[in-house]
Amino acid sequence: MPTKFKFIALFLAVGLAASGCAISVKTSGGGLDGAVYKTADKGETWAQKSLVLTVSGQSKTIKTLDGSSLAVDPSDNKAVYYGTVENGLWYTYDGGESWQAAKTLGAVTIKAIAVDSADKCNIYVAVDNKVIKSVDCARTWQQAYYDNDPKVAVTDIAIDAYNSANVYISTTRGEVIKSFDRGSNWRTMGRFDNDVLRVAVSSHDSRIIFAGTSKKAIFRSLNGGETWQDLSAGLKDFQDSYKFRDLVLPKSEKGLVLLATRYGLLKSKDNGDTWEAINLITPEKDAVINALAASPKNSAEIYYVTNTTFYRSGDGGNTWTTKKLPSTRAGWNLAIDPVDTSVVYLTVRTLD
Repeated sequence: MPTKFKFIALFLAVGLAASGCAISVKTSGGGLDGAVYKTADKGETWAQKSLVLTVSGQSKTIKTLDGSSLAVDPSDNKAVYYGTVENGLWYTYDGGESWQAAKTLGAVTIKAIAVDSADKCNIYVAVDNKVIKSVDCARTWQQAYYDNDPKVAVTDIAIDAYNSANVYISTTRGEVIKSFDRGSNWRTMGRFDNDVLRVAVSSHDSRIIFAGTSKKAIFRSLNGGETWQDLSAGLKDFQDSYKFRDLVLPKSEKGLVLLATRYGLLKSKDNGDTWEAINLITPEKDAVINALAASPKNSAEIYYVTNTTFYRSGDGGNTWTTKKLPSTRAGWNLAIDPVDTSVVYLTVRTLD
């Protein structure tokens, strides 16, 4: 039987000071081509979004920052959350035109971000071995989950679109853990023998959940995480498909799963029962897909990024257009505006 845990919420901070004290920004050493990039024409042109407005009205910039996570509020397309490497969480309420720091979180690495579709002020972020939650639109934060092993990291967060009290997280210890009450209590739903990098819940049937693992591609549950099926047998004909990269469940097509692996891109039209390859333009040698996205309104619109290139298909992967990234850094995260799907956000990151 799964083990049930209860974690007492601890407040990390109270409200922001009226004086608006500044967060210290650590430079990444990658120059001024970091932060967030935005396109309004599906990747044809890009603009860097890095302006920070201070209380005094003076402008600052986050151009030096490396990205680690990215999310658009599903109920407010102008609200975007940008997680950084060692520089905390930044957010915008005007589509990236200006940014604010979630100051009380501090200069931490934000591994994952999830926003409650039923209440935009409920925000969850993964920091090291913790999940930290805000219930007041990033003003204050409280600890929702804590792992007693400091070597374990929370890797992803997913919220059930039908019942947002159900929150799932994944860990490097190889677990999918679920809260039934927005982060007060937790129960382990699945244990795997390698890191779980992604957890995704179907927007068509929230009993269907996928877990992307580092060495065995993906697992699937059809009953809300109570039992799991290893889908690797259906992927065995695709070389290196067990090396997971990213996973998308397009909202616009029931049963469709898009999977990025070291093999390339794969798709399933039956929730992972069968798979077929998506033809790609042969990338540069050793290119690896870092992030994958699909339009929430048209599943034929697919995007992915590598260390150097942005790729777009408007016909389900039959043909592709390519653009050099607007930064010398690697493309790292993609997020599509849920209202105007011509708008795509991109974060970049300096690689070691």
